[in-house]
Amino acid sequence: MRFLPVSDTAVMVELRDLDETTRLFTALTAADLPGVREVVPAARTILVVFDPRRVTPAELVERLRAVEPAARAAGAGRSVTLDVRYDGQDLAEVAGLLGVSAEELVRRHQAATWTVAFTGYAPGFGYLVGDDELFDVPRRSSPRTRIPAGSVGLAGRFSGVYPRESPGGWQLIGRTDAAMWDIDRDPPALLAPGTTVRFTRVERELVPVRGPRPAPVASQSSVEVVSPGIQLVLQDLGRPGHLGEGVAASGAADRAALRAANRAVGNAPGTAVLELAGGGAALRFTGAGVLALAGASVAAELRTAGGGRLPVLPGPFAVEDGDELRFGAQSDGLRTVVAVRGGFDVPAALASLATDTLSGVGPSPLRAGDRLALHGPAAAPHAVDPSPVAAADLPRAGRTVDLDVVLGPRTDWFTPAALEALTTREWEVTPRSDRVGIRLAGTPLERSRDGELPSEGAVTGAIQVPPDGQPVLFGPDHPLTGGYPVIGAVVDAHLDLVGQLPPGARVRFHPRAPFTDL
Repeated sequence: MRFLPVSDTAVMVELRDLDETTRLFTALTAADLPGVREVVPAARTILVVFDPRRVTPAELVERLRAVEPAARAAGAGRSVTLDVRYDGQDLAEVAGLLGVSAEELVRRHQAATWTVAFTGYAPGFGYLVGDDELFDVPRRSSPRTRIPAGSVGLAGRFSGVYPRESPGGWQLIGRTDAAMWDIDRDPPALLAPGTTVRFTRVERELVPVRGPRPAPVASQSSVEVVSPGIQLVLQDLGRPGHLGEGVAASGAADRAALRAANRAVGNAPGTAVLELAGGGAALRFTGAGVLALAGASVAAELRTAGGGRLPVLPGPFAVEDGDELRFGAQSDGLRTVVAVRGGFDVPAALASLATDTLSGVGPSPLRAGDRLALHGPAAAPHAVDPSPVAAADLPRAGRTVDLDVVLGPRTDWFTPAALEALTTREWEVTPRSDRVGIRLAGTPLERSRDGELPSEGAVTGAIQVPPDGQPVLFGPDHPLTGGYPVIGAVVDAHLDLVGQLPPGARVRFHPRAPFTDL
């Protein structure tokens, strides 16, 4: 086994093959090691997330070495058939890469028996290993930013189905309308490790898979979205503990801002808030309430039901029935959080109100006309803190932000020149950025190793490098696994800064230590 650094809260175990990986995963799950929060299996690796307050990386590695792989991996013993319309945009190109006709590729994809080796990337996404040696397909050199839900893809020796619209670098050969993930189903995921999958060709038009919308509410106390701005979502501290089900923690991009706004209105620290990216939103209130803003600096105005216009000052402020809160442009930072005393009376998904924009778990991003019920001010457990919310020193376009990183797990996949470029040059945040990932522009990072990397686990803050050499910095809604090498990861203490990076800002990475195996 090889032990690799991932971040200041995770290490990676690299093994010989998929069989050894699944057997060690079975043993680790049973071992319940002190300080280990979660384990995420992949093709030849296991990502181990730990609590640095309870165990050091060196202590963790010593405990991991002592765990013997199980005699056999647990299997699901189920069989699933998926109807596929083979009309993927990469079908002809993939057939050419494999030296067969498109029709032959489709025939063999159906004839093969596929087995779920592991799950990850997103809830309901299974990595399927087939029994036909034909299928060994390189990923795209640059990932697509939007792949439709239900898309059937190939990458390396795996096939898989995207549970919902998301970015990705797999080669697309078709579509299915099967619901790969349904939180109201037991179990929510259609596929689990050990499940056998067969694909069947159909010619009918398939119905797109869509996520749920918030249900209409009738409440004496509520907030209506008049305009969502660029993006308006509900967020709390996320849903940790579900990585094994393919569910990311998600949660607020700026956790300190969430806690500060909640403290100002007397809520518990992790109460859900509205997270506004880019400004420009408008909210209308039914009933009275107490609010506070934190995070990105934004010009905000309260338009009262009586026609008045009041500037919103730092600290908690009251709203009355019929008042509107309007946001202008943000100056520093990217995301403003809005805490409401008492919180939101919205159904939870896996005990959280966090919106995961990649997986679709949790409430959908808010649109004009959506109404959210409120618990009301009396539901808050603490007194309002009248002191102004402290303004943080946040990034802005044109300024440079310094971020500490842990090098690994695949730093040795890159040339010394690439490592020097990563750690000595500035990287610009591009507009093609969101809660899933921040796309950076700069000197392309050159690999020292060619070929495909088997999919493996990744953490928030990971710096993944596609073949075009332009890094992608993973945000809170990132895929749980991926096949592009990760050269390093931003430390946990600097992730709130990452969540506030606007387009045009620049970042500079500072390694905490040279890269080495643990």
